[in-house]
Amino acid sequence: MVNIPQLLAQELNLKPFQVQSALELMAEGATIPFIARYRKERTGEMNETQLRELAERHAYLTELEERKAAILSAIASLGKLTEELQAKITACLQKTELEDLYLPYRPKRRTRATAAREKGLEPLAEWIKSLNVKNAPIVPLESEAVKYISEEKGVKSKEEALKGAADILAEEIAEKAELRAYIREYLLNEGVFVSRVKDDYPEGTTKFEMYRNYQIRVEDIAPHNLLALYRGEAEGILDFDLSFDEGVVLSYLESQEIRTKNPSLRKFYHDLLKDGWTRLMKESLISAVRNEKKSFADVESIKTFEANLRDLLLSSPAGMRPTLAIDPGFRTGCKVAVLSQTGQFLAYQAIFPHQSAAARSQAAQTVKQLLEKYRVELIAIGNGTAGRETDEFISEVLQTVERKPIKVMVNESGASIYSASQVAIAEFPELDITVRGAISIGRRLQDPLAELVKIDPKSIGVGQYQHDVDQKLLKQKLEETVESCVNYVGVDLNTASQELLGYVSGITTTIANNIVAYRNENGVFKNRRQLLKVAKLGPKAFEQAAGFLRIRGGENPLDNTAVHPESYKIVEAIANDLNVSLTQISQVASKLKGTNLKKYVTETVGEPTLRDIIGELEKPGRDPRAEFKYATFREDIKEISDLKSGMELEGIVTNVANFGAFVDIGVHQDGLVHISQLADRFVDDPKKFVKVGQIVKVRVLEIDVQRKRIGLSMKLNK
Repeated sequence: MVNIPQLLAQELNLKPFQVQSALELMAEGATIPFIARYRKERTGEMNETQLRELAERHAYLTELEERKAAILSAIASLGKLTEELQAKITACLQKTELEDLYLPYRPKRRTRATAAREKGLEPLAEWIKSLNVKNAPIVPLESEAVKYISEEKGVKSKEEALKGAADILAEEIAEKAELRAYIREYLLNEGVFVSRVKDDYPEGTTKFEMYRNYQIRVEDIAPHNLLALYRGEAEGILDFDLSFDEGVVLSYLESQEIRTKNPSLRKFYHDLLKDGWTRLMKESLISAVRNEKKSFADVESIKTFEANLRDLLLSSPAGMRPTLAIDPGFRTGCKVAVLSQTGQFLAYQAIFPHQSAAARSQAAQTVKQLLEKYRVELIAIGNGTAGRETDEFISEVLQTVERKPIKVMVNESGASIYSASQVAIAEFPELDITVRGAISIGRRLQDPLAELVKIDPKSIGVGQYQHDVDQKLLKQKLEETVESCVNYVGVDLNTASQELLGYVSGITTTIANNIVAYRNENGVFKNRRQLLKVAKLGPKAFEQAAGFLRIRGGENPLDNTAVHPESYKIVEAIANDLNVSLTQISQVASKLKGTNLKKYVTETVGEPTLRDIIGELEKPGRDPRAEFKYATFREDIKEISDLKSGMELEGIVTNVANFGAFVDIGVHQDGLVHISQLADRFVDDPKKFVKVGQIVKVRVLEIDVQRKRIGLSMKLNK
């Protein structure tokens, strides 16, 4: 069998000790964020990306080895396992190759070849095969076939006997792993994907117009184009096929399988190869190629979704400040919620600024009273229906007040999903669904990460064909992304929701619930060690979680840093050597400059961890996310009809796809900056140039009001 650790080291360009140590830690239950942050010495400073790649490939190879064992056992039980076949199976590194080798021995439903074998025609097939060599004697096939005529077995003529033998040989050839591998590679390299819009849909009536008469080489197709073809096919709008030269395939099969010079035998093989290709190989190999390309497109699309989600979750927080949150609306009014600096719900009002002058005046008075009473510092306005009109109304109100809060338009994608969720109902059982939506909008502004973890990532609106990709893989990858972001930022132990706590390294849903219950019953945590009093949170969970949990104003200043409790003694020793109190811990870093860190190295704590500790002590309790910035939309641009070609506007990137970036410019419809318009130079990957949440300057290129499409450019040179 394959030496998996050795192979992983070779494939991933890692040292054997790195692979071995990382796999041991994972087997012990350590999470990837924990290993990446707190076990750098053991893994040779492997980062999260390397660790996840290692874990995925290890899982794949482990499954492969288990499958090999099952296949070897199955073939051996049939008495057909040769040394050569065993060697081939053992050496396999890809599941597709392995299943091809197993194909001839796999239990199958009744086939034409099965029926022919039941009629006793296998010896005839073997005899014909023995003639298919260079210097075999030329013997009429019919002379042997007549021997197999049998009323009892249902072989009525020599022609039926030969047909049965051909069926046996065709199936045998169609199941040869090396032939299938070659043809699959040919289709991948030389095949062409073609599509057309069905006749039921006249030109200009579908969203798949670019695929009306479309063709592209299989190896060149972009992931988003392939996923669009799959969606169009699923919706019954597109016919989607894989085109290639079947003559090349048949010529290849003949070159590999016909060795005789006997014209009649060559004709016999030509016919059975054509039948075997058409009936037994063609559709399965086309399907295999489509599936392979679909899997690749899924992975690439999910990578884009992961990157967008990471950028969104790590968006700059406006900070925990008193906030007025507004879920805008025309007919039903605007739902206004006030939140404290910790995100606690304080008050609610409905206002109707878009119905009449009197109602607008009354709404203005209500807003001013709330701003004054709660000393509001932030105003969050949802960017959905009536968003820009409400933004304009709030601007008018702010002109009449002395103390002006920061006003920000907030992307409300998924807020309605949260409002109706069990999480929201449990948090605010007495509140109306629309009020919950306003609260979510406000909290998103205060701390995007803490609020967005409560929503299914697929509902946040930063994906690309997310409903068309492998849903199991998508769920896994998005959960990994959320976990990574939460642990990168760290979590306030005394304010975090159970949803946020549930993503912390080592903390299960049950433990998260227990932490909140303990907090509700006993008050705030004063130190990290108190976590061990939480039900079901034992030493292992404490080890995994403690470094990612923060306690502001607690008994030990180190509890508000990413320094792990296991390293406290070293920090205390360093502080003593420098004559610095732990309450002045930030001074340690500056005083350590020029000091040889090696004197503090122990068996378990090396220079990488010490460097991390010093970096953390420079700014204890810092938030690693970028400084808060927000876009300012032009006051005179509210609808798509207000746009004119050539306008230069400020906007915020809401989604990044393989073909470009979508930008909110404040008109209820995001504009598209096509990949060709992202920069003055060639762009191979939009993610290298823009990210979700980024504020950008754009120029309007074209407006299609009817189709609600806006073309934008970020090029400096017009």
